[in-house]
Amino acid sequence: MLLLAACSDSELCRFEGKITNLEDDTVYVVFESAERSMVDTIECYQPGRFRTELLREEFQQATFFFDDQTAWFTVYLDDRQAKKIEITGDIRFPALLYAKGGRTNNELSSFRKKVESLLKEDTRIRKTIINASLTQSNELISRAADIKNQLNEQALLYIQDNPGKASSVVLLKTYFADPDDTRRIDELLITLAPEIQDHYLVSDLQQYSIRAKRTALGAEAPDFTATNIYGNSVSLDSFPQKYVLLTFTAPWCDRCRTDELYLNEIDRKYKKDELEQLLITLDDDLPGLRTLLKSDSIGWNLIADSAGQATKLFDLYNVSILPRFFLIDDEGKIILKTEAGIEIKQTLERLIPKET
Repeated sequence: MLLLAACSDSELCRFEGKITNLEDDTVYVVFESAERSMVDTIECYQPGRFRTELLREEFQQATFFFDDQTAWFTVYLDDRQAKKIEITGDIRFPALLYAKGGRTNNELSSFRKKVESLLKEDTRIRKTIINASLTQSNELISRAADIKNQLNEQALLYIQDNPGKASSVVLLKTYFADPDDTRRIDELLITLAPEIQDHYLVSDLQQYSIRAKRTALGAEAPDFTATNIYGNSVSLDSFPQKYVLLTFTAPWCDRCRTDELYLNEIDRKYKKDELEQLLITLDDDLPGLRTLLKSDSIGWNLIADSAGQATKLFDLYNVSILPRFFLIDDEGKIILKTEAGIEIKQTLERLIPKET
């Protein structure tokens, strides 16, 4: 991919892209700062080519989403001296896109080039696992874990050698931000140099850690009030003295079908006075969802992203992976969080045994 951002003295930036192996003609870009965000939809004027422009002074970073939002790449705009940003690579390997222009982008590209073979092998393994046999899958998973450890070691060395660089903060987030355990990220944040502590990326990670602790195992589940797609108010207090399963999904998530997540089976197996399910989706098409559910035999309790409701709940529960489950016990405590529907199914079978 080639992305070009040419900036005038007035900070007007023009973004131009040329992406190899891009299948979708539509590119989405999210410009972000601490105060606001803006989404732009760009239609390619030739296969893999697009352009757009904006006043960069309002934003700190821009994330481009490709091929129906299945791949993305972030450009950092914190270097105001950078007049041009060029990004090259192959969309089949999103982790191997390279940005040239601006200190943070240049430094991250240098790191990616150093670990290029590991990143490329990791991408290939993850694609192969999907169609692999059980024996092959176990071998590939083991190799993927080994690659992850090697990448973590390289990222750690970089952070230790460059404690005052924003690129170190990006690598910290990329390789050590675990929503289930913040100990490593907390340890590394305090090793950063004083001159980088005020950077917005550091603040973002500190807030990430706070949110992760809020949904730690054993913590009281954060309460909320929202309106489901039928206009009824829903909160955790709506389900007293029963288990509650929160499922976070999105319309573009291929792994989020309710049958594949065992949610249909779970709903049929457990009574409402034992377990309540609540689905939270980033889909904001309320009429379409209501029409779809009319043909479903299960009366799903669904919160969509009308007025940003689902987005707020995603933030409240620190959701960055889809699908994402939170199982809450009858005392309101989080007892399980996972991406695997089978784990939810097996846990419920232990907690709410059924007579055979």
